[in-house]
Amino acid sequence: MLAAVDAPTSVHIDAQRLWSSLMTLAEIGATPKGGVCRLALTDLDRQARELFARWAREAGCTLRVDAIGNLFARREGREPALPAVATGSHIDTQPTGGKFDGNYGVLAGLEVLRTLNDHGIETWAPIEVCVWTNEEGSRFVPVMMGSGVWAGAFTLEHALSAADREGTTVRAALQAIGYAGPTPAAVADGAPRFGAYFEAHIEQGPVLEASGRTIGVVTGALGQRWYDVIVTGQEAHAGPTPMDLRRDALQAATQLMQQVDAIARAEAPHARGTVGYVDVFPNSRNTIPGRVTFTVDFRHTDDAGLHRMDAALRAAVQALEDAHAVQVAVQPVVYFPPAPFTPELVARVRAAAGRLGLPHQDIVSGAGHDAVYVARQSPTAMIFVPCKDGISHNEIEDASPEHLAAGAQVLLQAMLETAGRAADEPAARLHHVLHLGRRRARDAVSAAPSTSPCPPQLERHQQQRP
Repeated sequence: MLAAVDAPTSVHIDAQRLWSSLMTLAEIGATPKGGVCRLALTDLDRQARELFARWAREAGCTLRVDAIGNLFARREGREPALPAVATGSHIDTQPTGGKFDGNYGVLAGLEVLRTLNDHGIETWAPIEVCVWTNEEGSRFVPVMMGSGVWAGAFTLEHALSAADREGTTVRAALQAIGYAGPTPAAVADGAPRFGAYFEAHIEQGPVLEASGRTIGVVTGALGQRWYDVIVTGQEAHAGPTPMDLRRDALQAATQLMQQVDAIARAEAPHARGTVGYVDVFPNSRNTIPGRVTFTVDFRHTDDAGLHRMDAALRAAVQALEDAHAVQVAVQPVVYFPPAPFTPELVARVRAAAGRLGLPHQDIVSGAGHDAVYVARQSPTAMIFVPCKDGISHNEIEDASPEHLAAGAQVLLQAMLETAGRAADEPAARLHHVLHLGRRRARDAVSAAPSTSPCPPQLERHQQQRP
């Protein structure tokens, strides 16, 4: 783990520049209601990527694109062999998405790079900003695709073979927009790990706003289990079929949906249970439903709790089948174990918020983020800022410029402390080698020649893309 070196609070991000960048990016795919529709790997996504790439090149970064289309902007450090201190998020949106979900994390990272340039600060470790592919999962499944491939949650081939509703595969879409990159996408295939990863994000919930606090110090993310549930009865005429002789799939399904809510409430306050999608067949006014398909989303702070919820659901299914003469199929779709973030980095975020005088509190993320997958391979932490009324995945999603700037300032402080200032004593670089027991990092430091500080303006490099 990188050792902390206090970052001076006199180094401030440019709040107006950050806001202006967010508003400019939001013009790509803007909707009449003030939101954004920019689905993954569409031409609008390409335009957004190109805008970010231009901004990153102007900030002196080199760029690389991997085989799943993840885009990385790198600001070199004094010790290029050190693992990068990274940040980022995604710029794809929901069909009726907002301006800030994901986009804020990417552009807060860009603002960190720009601020370091403004102040002529050279870091020991390189700094990278990541644009992860298809986090939302609105067009292609699985969700959090780019970070999932990178972390090894699923294979590159599985992701590339995924198709949208029109039959277009991820592989074809990447090729169409010119982002089928040449570098390895997975850590297992040679993609570099990070020395540390910080992700800034709007909370997407109401807790911070309700508490009047500006910064959420994210200690981890809820574990999740998703299911598709199919209840099969028998269609029959609504008039001639007596109530006690029916095999009504909808009546059975609604009782099971109530159990989903009850199961989550039994684990309160640590659990969530949601039925978000229902499909009734044949969906005819005077026909008893013969089949109902619905989704279940369970979340919990610990894995044992998720297992209890799973067992309770299956027990409810058994009881329902016996009582209603229906068949119920429960198909697991997604399993994310709870993801605790790295205590040292979480403490660094907390300390930065404290030094800056920002009201803050510890919080657990109820949503999935790229950071959840990144945490499987690299030390990770997240920073939350409030969003208005806790609303996200909605065109009216909103956040105040002041809160966004505060989160970016905390991000800057945490990243600069972690990457280290090259202006410190030369011996300090020994404290900035991540995972001291790793031979690669140890050898990199011992073999690296002594260098003089680089000039404030970094040399401009061309984007590395096919």
